[in-house]
Amino acid sequence: MNADACGRLPRAYLFVPADRPERYAKARASGADAVIVDLEDAVAPAGKSGARDALANALDERTPLVVRINAAGSPWFDDDVELCRHPGVAAVMLPKADGIDAPCSVVERCFKDVLAIVESARGVEEARNISRVPGVVRLTFGSIDLALDLGIDCDPEGGEDELLHFRSHVVLASRLAGLAAPVDGVSTAIDDVGRLRADAERARRLGFGAKLCIHPRQVAAVQAAFTPGAERVAWASRVCAAFAAAGGSAVAVDGQMIDKPLHERAQAILRSAAGAA
Repeated sequence: MNADACGRLPRAYLFVPADRPERYAKARASGADAVIVDLEDAVAPAGKSGARDALANALDERTPLVVRINAAGSPWFDDDVELCRHPGVAAVMLPKADGIDAPCSVVERCFKDVLAIVESARGVEEARNISRVPGVVRLTFGSIDLALDLGIDCDPEGGEDELLHFRSHVVLASRLAGLAAPVDGVSTAIDDVGRLRADAERARRLGFGAKLCIHPRQVAAVQAAFTPGAERVAWASRVCAAFAAAGGSAVAVDGQMIDKPLHERAQAILRSAAGAA
């Protein structure tokens, strides 16, 4: 689940509750890059077994899904992992990743890629080790649970500035391990498009490559935030053309001196734009 057949990494991951199988098709049709069927937070304890059965009946290897299982140590973990051996499961999203034991167990038992959610103080501390587990393909930032664990009360209008250090730590851990840029957590304001757009653009600027969505209405805005706009693509094209014409020497473009690092940034923008096409 690291990239699709065309090499495109998911930008928008859409959650759908496992106990609402009638919503699976709608989620698949939403345009999201990947659909996550949630066996964890979206399902009450009494409904876990029934939700797992509903998911098992709906899995289809022709349209594989990501599955967020219940955390290691929970009563449902073992059965969830067993289900994820099904060829209709594209990858496993592992919550409460606090060390290497749980991701190692998931990879060894169901042979699937793992997206590990860093959402506790211990998870932040262990992020570099978790990111180096073979089979872990992407880290995910669990902002709500992390704030709760740390006793941080984020300003509802402040864009979660209080979590900046921890977001950057997850980006750094991913980079050092050679993983794809991590996935940012959810924005809970479903109808506040401005807030969602600001959250997604903040995540992109910080080095994230995707974001979790909790409603189909969020998908398009998230994808747009992680896709270079026409103006930025045009700038990158001018930079690459000018740099090539200068034979790799520093050159002025739009009043800005362009050297090798900025040329590489421009190349990355063009690759990103091509991948989103």
